[in-house]
Amino acid sequence: MKILAIDLGKFNSVACLFDTATNQSEFETVASKHWAFEQLLAKTQPEQVVIETSSISGWVHDLCEKLNYKVLVANANQEAWRWKNVKRKTDKDDALKLAKLAALGQISAVYVPAAERRQYRHLVKYRKTLIHRINRIQNNIRSLFDQQGISIPQGHRAWSVAGIETLSQYRKPLAQCQVEEFWQGELDLELQSLDGLWQQLQSVDDQLEKIAKQDEQIQLLQTIPGVGRKTAEVIVAILDDPHRFQNARQVSAYAGLVPDQRQSGQSNRMGNITRRGSRLLRSALVEVAWIMLRYNAWAAAVYGRICGGQKTRKKTAIVAVARKLLVRCWAMLRHKQPWQDNTPILSASTSPSS
Repeated sequence: MKILAIDLGKFNSVACLFDTATNQSEFETVASKHWAFEQLLAKTQPEQVVIETSSISGWVHDLCEKLNYKVLVANANQEAWRWKNVKRKTDKDDALKLAKLAALGQISAVYVPAAERRQYRHLVKYRKTLIHRINRIQNNIRSLFDQQGISIPQGHRAWSVAGIETLSQYRKPLAQCQVEEFWQGELDLELQSLDGLWQQLQSVDDQLEKIAKQDEQIQLLQTIPGVGRKTAEVIVAILDDPHRFQNARQVSAYAGLVPDQRQSGQSNRMGNITRRGSRLLRSALVEVAWIMLRYNAWAAAVYGRICGGQKTRKKTAIVAVARKLLVRCWAMLRHKQPWQDNTPILSASTSPSS
C-alpha cells in the first residue's frame, strides 16, 4: 500500500511517499498550490493521502476528494503525534512519522465539514473576532480619557448615541492637533475605527440573521428558554452533523467539557476540564448557562443541585450546566425535537418514535 503523507506549510509542503510492503520512503518538496498538489498526486498515485490539520488543510482535503483520492486529515494534538525527547525535528521527519502512524492505524481522524459549512463556521467565528476588536478599541478609548483624568459614562452608556456625542466633543483631527493635543487626534482615529467596525458587525449580523431564518437547526435550538440566535448558530456551526457523535461522552469531549483523568493503580484523579476543541463553543455555552439561570427552570435546578449553596462550587456547577446543555442540544438536533423541560435526553440508539 502506498501512503502519501504531506506535511503542509504556508508556502512549501514536504511529501513522503511510503510503501508499506517494502518500508521504503521517498521525499519531495512542492509548492503549497493547487497545481503542485495535482501534479504530485498524478505522479505518485497513492492509495491513501494523509495530511495534518492546518490553515490550508480544508482546500487540500477538497482537492484530494475531487480527484477521487482517499484522504485522511490527522489530529496533530493526539498523544501519538507529540514529539518528546527527540534530537531532531524536520518537515521530512514530520511527513515520515505521519505516514508510519497511518500505516499502523494510529491516526485520529479529524472531521472535515463540507466547504459551504466551513464558510459558515468562519463567518460565525469572524463575528466574534469583530467583537474582540471593538472591545479592544473601546478599552483604548477609556484609557485615553483615564490618562487625561476625564470621566466618561460607565458601561454601555459610553457607547450609546448620547455617549458617543459626549466623547466626540474631545476628538480632533490629528493633523490639527498641537503636541499636547495628540491624545485628541488618537481619539478621533479610534472613533473612526470603532464606527467602521460597528458597520462591519452589522453587515455580518444581517447575513447571519438571514441564514438563521432559513436554518431549521438554529430555529430548533431557539426553543430553549434563554438560548438566542447567536448561541444557537455557534452550536450548529461547530457541531455541524450531530450524527457523527455516537454518545453524550463524545460530544462533551469534543467541546473539551469533560474532566482530565489521571489513573494509576488504585488512584483515579479527575482534574479540571480538558479545554480541548472549540474555545468559541465552550465560551458561548458557559455564557448562555449563566443567562439561563434566570430564564430556564431546568438550568436553575441543575445549577442549584450541583452548587449546593457553596460559593466554591459555582464555577463547577456552571460548567456542568454548560456540558449538560450541549448534550441536550446535540440530542435535539439528532432527533429533531424541540426543547422540553421534563423530557429525558434520548440516547443515540433511541428513535424519536420509541
